Amino acid sequence: MAYKAKDVHYTYSYFTPVPADDPEMVYFTKFKENFGEDANVLAIGIKDSALYKVDNFRRFKYLSDELLTMRGVKQVVSIPLFKSLVKDTEEKKFTLEPIFTEIPDGQEQLDSLLKVALDQRFFSDQIINRENGATFILLSIDNKILNTKERDVVINDIAQVAHAFGENSEIEMRYVGLPYIRTEVNGSVKVELRMFLILSLVVTAFILLFFFRSWDAVLFPLIIIIVVVIWSMGTLGIFDYKITILTGLLPPIIVVIGIPNSIYLLNRYHQQISKHGNKARALSHVIRKIGLVALITNFTTAVGFIVLTFTGIKDLQEFGLVASINIMATFLVSIILIPAVFSYLPIPHGKQLKHLKFKALDTTLTALDLLVHRHRYRVFVFTGIILIIAAFGVFKLQAVTFIVDDVPDNSQIKKDLAFFEANFSGIMPLEIVVDSGKKKGVLRQSFLTKVSELEDFLSEQKVFSKPVSIVSMLKASRQAFYNGNPDYYSLPTKSDRNFILRYFSGDKTQSDALRTFVDEDQQTMRISLKVADIGSIRLDSLLDNVVNKKIDEIFKDTDIQAKATGTTLLFVKGNKFLVKNLKKSLVLAFIIIAIIMGLLFRSPKMIAISMIPNLIPLIMIAGLMGYFDIPLRPSTVLIFSVVFGISVDDSIHFLAKYRQELFNCNFFVPLAISRSIRETGASMIYTSVVLFAGFIIFSGSDFVGTKMLGVLTSTTLLIAMFANLVVLPALLMVFDDGKRKENAHPLIEHYDEFYQEDEDEEINLARLQVRHNGVGKKENVQIDK
Repeated sequence: MAYKAKDVHYTYSYFTPVPADDPEMVYFTKFKENFGEDANVLAIGIKDSALYKVDNFRRFKYLSDELLTMRGVKQVVSIPLFKSLVKDTEEKKFTLEPIFTEIPDGQEQLDSLLKVALDQRFFSDQIINRENGATFILLSIDNKILNTKERDVVINDIAQVAHAFGENSEIEMRYVGLPYIRTEVNGSVKVELRMFLILSLVVTAFILLFFFRSWDAVLFPLIIIIVVVIWSMGTLGIFDYKITILTGLLPPIIVVIGIPNSIYLLNRYHQQISKHGNKARALSHVIRKIGLVALITNFTTAVGFIVLTFTGIKDLQEFGLVASINIMATFLVSIILIPAVFSYLPIPHGKQLKHLKFKALDTTLTALDLLVHRHRYRVFVFTGIILIIAAFGVFKLQAVTFIVDDVPDNSQIKKDLAFFEANFSGIMPLEIVVDSGKKKGVLRQSFLTKVSELEDFLSEQKVFSKPVSIVSMLKASRQAFYNGNPDYYSLPTKSDRNFILRYFSGDKTQSDALRTFVDEDQQTMRISLKVADIGSIRLDSLLDNVVNKKIDEIFKDTDIQAKATGTTLLFVKGNKFLVKNLKKSLVLAFIIIAIIMGLLFRSPKMIAISMIPNLIPLIMIAGLMGYFDIPLRPSTVLIFSVVFGISVDDSIHFLAKYRQELFNCNFFVPLAISRSIRETGASMIYTSVVLFAGFIIFSGSDFVGTKMLGVLTSTTLLIAMFANLVVLPALLMVFDDGKRKENAHPLIEHYDEFYQEDEDEEINLARLQVRHNGVGKKENVQIDK
């Protein structure tokens, strides 16, 4: 597995939850084939009047020139690189001439050139805020490196050069754009994953040492976990999967989820040693009894992950498959190595068994036992009140996502994004594709007039930047035709249209630029916008209730069709798709686990009793999310199916023990409940503490999604522990009469400590003598020692 793991690498592709055959994705794919990538833009923002001083502006031009020569950079747009469109009357074409061929020494001359640059509406409307002078450099990154390791190198080189300019000029630089955000986030994720793996190992080691007071009980479970962590990476290599933000969480998750196996096995081993001191017999008991129960509980945990493979989302499918395989592998390695290793080690004694009589734990279990027996109806009332309160919170839940959802509010990325939204209405790409309905229809005057009307309307929306399209190019051409006068920045009229188009078609540069905005048949065009990261709910509302209504109004009674697309829109749709499918996975997990419970107990009543305590924490955590305005998003919805699969393990352990104790206690429910709480309560508390501590470390993440995963998962598991230790036995006390059919033997009876004759003290039958004391006398049986 280690050999296969060496071939595993991080992915540099963008997480796309929308399936390839989804109509929206098909449409976007076709868009990229016609017009190219829309998410390859990086922007470097500046807002400082000192930029327009001669010395700083000269440095600014050097920076722009240097960026233009860097590998991986296809195009750079900045004020020093502005070109004016000039009419060549002799050649009957437009030519592009640089405005800043060199930077003048005098401030007055520079200001004059800056005014010329500002008059170039095609460029200046995109990257200059006329009110406060803020501007930015727009870089187009080569598509070939966007999803490769080389992207990180290119982005870091760009940032380094820009940072050097900022330091020399004492001007603050702002960085945004999906390539930059991905690079920064991926770098931070790598650091965090290593940190969380180390922290999870340290935390679980400390807890094991605290509980068992033995280095053996710490070292060998950790060795098992390290083995399975290597297996998980090897599994990625076998399936040729890459490390994503999800699969990267596998090692720490395996550490946290895998340790409870060792706790149950070691705790029962110590209990048996405490009873009779026979190591071989104790280990045999652990393998034969706890082993099979552990198999079922590991399977239910795996179910919480395997259902993710039914979401239809590649990254989730890979995560679910690899996680479920290695959770079962954890059981396999544990059930073989724990007994094997401890068969060679000395018998535990003294302080190593002291945890079995841990006073605080004993007091806690006694209190829980009394609570169940004496106050079970109060438990129901209290639980009911809590669930009613939680239900109101559930109705407050909203599914809302942002492009930079996981980035913390106080991060530099969020601050830089806020800068661009305040000064340029955002930077996230949004496209509107307009189909004229006819070949070469995009150059018809009537079509262009309607598109211009749409663009004017879009410009009025505060969350949109100024649109850029073939319409913008034609407006710039008319301005150039009239010697650069900005008053003529408008669509050609009937009187000058033919003259301008003649110049326009004669310019190869303009023809190449035309292909950026128009397809080969000149039937379809794109309107490119930048939008603020306003969240999925507001963006959906804006497009559906404002933009689409205006489109219908402008293009009604025509063959023209317009549709929004782009990376931003697909991201929003993808997250809604993701949340919807994760909800389905939770329902599927519930059904599968209910079926498992049915096979184990063969009683509808027991299925209901076993499922209720595991639904309580899910409802309560959903309510808390509603009250604290924690939205439903991929990282938060994911926890429900995963936690449900983990928490139901405690129910199985408790009910298996309860079933056994019913037989031992002659079907007297109260006594069976008390013994079950005493026997399984310790292991349930131990494992819950480990799970809580293991997941709570994720709350230290800088990323909101990972932080919420840690806080919500650990809280839910803690609630689940109390539900299984209090509500579950209380339900059994009220609704289970303890009666069992003699001939009915549910599957669970084969999976726990039911009577087996080979566990009796061995008796040599050849040495057993029967003596008759006479007629009518009772027979005395004597065992010859």
